[in-house]
Amino acid sequence: MSKRVVVLMGGFSAEREVSLASGAACAAHLEQAGYAVATIDVRRDLQTLIAGLEMANPAVVFNALHGRFGEDGRIQGILDIMKIPYTHSGVLASSLAMDKAAAKKVFAQAGIPVAEGRVVSKAEVMAGDVLPRPYVLKPINEGSSVGVRIVKEGDNQHGYGDEEWSYGDYVLAERFIPGREITVAVMGDRALGATEITSDRGFYDYTAKYAPGGSRHLVPAPLPPEAYDDALILALKAHQALGCRGVSRADLRYDDTQPDQPGKFVMLEVNTQPGMTQTSLVPELAAYAGMSFTELVTWMVENAKCDA
Repeated sequence: MSKRVVVLMGGFSAEREVSLASGAACAAHLEQAGYAVATIDVRRDLQTLIAGLEMANPAVVFNALHGRFGEDGRIQGILDIMKIPYTHSGVLASSLAMDKAAAKKVFAQAGIPVAEGRVVSKAEVMAGDVLPRPYVLKPINEGSSVGVRIVKEGDNQHGYGDEEWSYGDYVLAERFIPGREITVAVMGDRALGATEITSDRGFYDYTAKYAPGGSRHLVPAPLPPEAYDDALILALKAHQALGCRGVSRADLRYDDTQPDQPGKFVMLEVNTQPGMTQTSLVPELAAYAGMSFTELVTWMVENAKCDA
C-alpha cells in the first residue's frame, strides 16, 4: 500500500499564489514517485483543516505553504499536536527564521556576518530617514521580498507612505549591501550548491522572483572558488544555527565592489520553506547536484519528522 501524503498549499499569506504553484508541482512529483497524494488548500478555518487531516489520515504532510501562518511555526505546532510527521523545519526553527530580527541575532552569535541595522517603529519611518542612505526597510515577518524597500540617495521619500503600511508596528532597517545576490540550497547536512541571481529590475523583489523573465539564475554561481565554498559553509552554518531540518535556502549578498579588497558575504535570511516550482531555485540546485525534482521531494517525505 502506498504511503499517503497530504500536501498543504495555498494559505492566506501574501504568498498564497506562489504556494499554490509549489504545492501543485510537489503533488505531481510525489504521485510520480508512487505516493498516494491528496492536497488541502489551507484557508483561515482551523476546524476544516483539522477535519481534513483527520479524514485523510496521512503518514506525512508535505508543507508547501509559504509566508505567515504556514512557514512561521504555527502550522508546524498543529501538526506536532496531531503527531503527523511533516517536511521542513519544526516550530522553533521556523519561527526564528521567519522573524528577521531574531534570526539576525542567532546568525551574529554563530559568527555569521550580517548587515548593520535595527528594528524601527512606524513613527520613526514616517518621520524621516532611520539610517544613513542607502538603506533597506524590511517587514520583520514576511517572505518573498514582500514589502522590502531600498531607500537610495536622491530618493524623494524615505520608505513607505502611510497608506502603504501594513506590516505591524515595526520593521527592520539595515544598511544596503552592494554587490551580488547569492542563494544556497541546503538539504539535511549538506549544501547542494550556490546560484547567482541577476535582474534587470536592479533588485530581486517579488516581481523579479515570480514574473516570467524577471530574473536570471546563474548555476553554479560564477564566484571565485574560495568564495563559492564560503557561501556553502555559511548557508549550512545558518541552517544549523537556527535548528533547521529538511531543506532550506539561504540568501546572501556578496560585496565584491571594492577592487582593492576581497569580496565579503553578508547573510540576509534563511527560508525554511523555499519555493518548489519547476523553475524555483532549490529544485534547480538539486538538479545541478544530480538530483531530480521527484528524487528531491521523495527525500523530503522520507525525512519528515514531528516533535510529538
